Amino acid sequence: MRLLFLGDVLGRSGRNAVTGELPGLIERYRFDFVIVNGENAAGGFGITEEIAQALIDAGADVVTTGNHVWDQRETLVYIERFDRLLRPVNYPAGTPGKGANLYVSRSGARVLVINAMGRVFMDPLDDPFAAVSREVDACPLGEQADAIVLDFHAETTSEKQAMAHMLDGRVSLVVGTHTHVPTADHQVLAGGTAYQTDVGMCGDYDSVIGMEKDEPLNRFQRKIPRARFEPALGTATLCGLAVDIDDRTGLARACAPIRLGGRLSPAMPDLWG
Repeated sequence: MRLLFLGDVLGRSGRNAVTGELPGLIERYRFDFVIVNGENAAGGFGITEEIAQALIDAGADVVTTGNHVWDQRETLVYIERFDRLLRPVNYPAGTPGKGANLYVSRSGARVLVINAMGRVFMDPLDDPFAAVSREVDACPLGEQADAIVLDFHAETTSEKQAMAHMLDGRVSLVVGTHTHVPTADHQVLAGGTAYQTDVGMCGDYDSVIGMEKDEPLNRFQRKIPRARFEPALGTATLCGLAVDIDDRTGLARACAPIRLGGRLSPAMPDLWG
């Protein structure tokens, strides 16, 4: 199975990069399944139903989120019927929407996608380690699922790495989102789980994590808000991770970063010759 994960889509610039480039990437690399984190897609804060549908129409099979999932109030309503949009699984019982779901890839494989949020320097949600373990135990790799992917939306590298090591050999991919800066540690762990601490964002990198620079600078220097944060509107870099998954075991054989357009140095996967 050939899987693609794209990092946090940030505003109009990020949306344009994804909707413009994703169809070509799917065709070029014959990706069987695509996951996109869309929690910053609507002006940097949350995601509307229209934007979620646009990402699906561009080729995403699932859209994951994080701490900004409820920034657009309409999400509380439409997420109940939009089964391709996930919110973190460790929200309390009774929260609208799903934190995990089983999907079918283009090749017919069953893919369990889990979305979870960390607790270090984040909102104090339920224990993500226990919540994710329950989902994996209920739909084990090689039995009910042919591949399992976790989008772990978390602040600290240590929490993300700990989650990956807990799941090594039990899931196909653990990928970190939220910090909007791609890390250089993409790898396949000893047990066969692909991992990257943060996949980065799909957004304008001439910015402060995707936002126009003036207001973040003002708040760091003066500690007094002067204006709203606004997404930077320059050309975005599309950042993602491509993973080659063994159809027999559901574990990763290789992974490689994708960086396309914008300011960051380009990188394209060479996993399939």
